Amino acid sequence: MSNQPNLSVLVVAHNEAEQLADCLSCLTKADELVVVLDKCTDTSKEIASQFTTRLFEGSWDLEGQRRNFGLDACQGDWILEIDADERVPSELFDEIRDTIAVSEPGYFLIPFDNYVGKQLVRHGWGGSWGVMAAPRLSSRAAKRWGPQRIHPSLELLGGKRWLSVAIRHYVDRDLNDMLDRLRRYTDARAADLLACGEKMPPMIWTLRRSFGRFVKCYFFRKGYLEGRWGFVIALMAALYPLISHLKVDISRRHGASP
Repeated sequence: MSNQPNLSVLVVAHNEAEQLADCLSCLTKADELVVVLDKCTDTSKEIASQFTTRLFEGSWDLEGQRRNFGLDACQGDWILEIDADERVPSELFDEIRDTIAVSEPGYFLIPFDNYVGKQLVRHGWGGSWGVMAAPRLSSRAAKRWGPQRIHPSLELLGGKRWLSVAIRHYVDRDLNDMLDRLRRYTDARAADLLACGEKMPPMIWTLRRSFGRFVKCYFFRKGYLEGRWGFVIALMAALYPLISHLKVDISRRHGASP
């Protein structure tokens, strides 16, 4: 088994002391565990040091910068990227091992089981408000993150392939957590739009876009099957571009921060 590809797992975190131990304890099957801590002021370092010596601290302005730093720090043939609010079941590690043993370089999308609190919410995610799958497994040099503050773009090499076992993703604890995420997301999106100097479209266009996102999440992605959570997710997806637009408009007209 000497030709078995090595697997690195990368975790990038900012002040995730509440969740980090549960996340890292699921990753012991990796050949290498790399943790990148960005501007942490809590006990994340002490927690991470219990699980790995491949620990890096720094201060990055953009998400893509710290994630690319982490990808470059990994020494494995394949890299699995995991966030602190995610859990990797043992069955996924088994599937990854079997898959990379016979795969050409490239990347794989991994499905998500998304939870709000303890409730599994299977439907309705999308429209820049959560995902149902993402390219989290890639061979070395097959993935780079872009410069955006929110939802960075991805440069991927190789054909799109899929794994079947899902990552468990604990997206939000409750409605207040979701509303706080909406504030952070719209702040970051507005900052991106202001930085690039992009001219904002007419408000009616943004309203149509917001309505389209609600319809996409609630009807096309079957958020209606999830009851009130499906409605809330569709509403957050709709509010994201609208509030981002308003923050940019107010900032440009009145000089206020987004």
